[in-house]
Amino acid sequence: MMNDTLTAVPGIKVGHYTDLDAITGCTVVRCPPGTIGAVDVRGGAPGTRETDLLQAHNLVEEVTAIALSGGSAFGLATADGVMRWHVERGLGYQSRSGVVVPIVPAAILFDLTIGDPQVRPGADAGYSACNAAVAEPVSMGSVGAGTGARVAAIRGNERASKGGLGSAAIALPNGLIVAAMMAVNAVGNVIDVDGRIIAGLRSADGSGFDSVLETMVDLMRDASAVDANESTVIGVVASNGALNKAQATKVAQMAHDGVARAVNPAHTMFDGDTIFALATGEVAADATVVGAYAAEAVAEAIRRAVQSATSLGGLRAIADS
Repeated sequence: MMNDTLTAVPGIKVGHYTDLDAITGCTVVRCPPGTIGAVDVRGGAPGTRETDLLQAHNLVEEVTAIALSGGSAFGLATADGVMRWHVERGLGYQSRSGVVVPIVPAAILFDLTIGDPQVRPGADAGYSACNAAVAEPVSMGSVGAGTGARVAAIRGNERASKGGLGSAAIALPNGLIVAAMMAVNAVGNVIDVDGRIIAGLRSADGSGFDSVLETMVDLMRDASAVDANESTVIGVVASNGALNKAQATKVAQMAHDGVARAVNPAHTMFDGDTIFALATGEVAADATVVGAYAAEAVAEAIRRAVQSATSLGGLRAIADS
């Protein structure tokens, strides 16, 4: 089977932990040795770990793994389990003192209004996802970090669509592969390439979808609070290109264009939109080319996330509409 997901990048492995009872989960990306990491945060309400370390002017360049999780800020604890898994195997940043410290940046999404809010992914969930990581095509839909994801819940779960996790990869003629994996829990509607809403805020009569932008205006006009502060889009873009940390940062920045193409509105004050960029260094690459195709992969991964999702916890997936 052709692999057109994140694991098409040689050396990248992905594992999920999925709790269908509590409707939450986490996803881990394991990186081959020498992988350069960077990040760009665009949303106004992020939940992250180790993002300062990934700034281009800071010391450490290589990352061991990336953790994406549900559970809101509680879910950042999944990175502890990912670190434990790698420490047991002697994998991570080799400090001068000889102590191995795995570098595991993480980002979370808010999924506590679906399923059991008292059950959140923790260290054991992160360890399990890490242990399950494989190079096979990434499982998509209501799995891992996308298990409890919603789209356009501005009018509540009854009119929202089920979000999820999606992935896409693009192979270029020179052997360069650019891929993305996104967990989609967005404030805005998910938009197809032709501008049509394919998942999001359902109309009151169930006949289609309403504009989230116009709904925000209506709420303002009615002096109602815009209650959309439990959302975000988080993910990872990866390539086998040879990029330094500054170049990988530019790739992460450009990759966010894919969020803006597939989600409307994007990068709001209520989102925590965060994208990590990974470069494994096997193929000569131009950062602009990688970034441009990363945006394309991100947009496709977002659309696949909602197309692959299944209904859970009273949230209808578009496949069941």
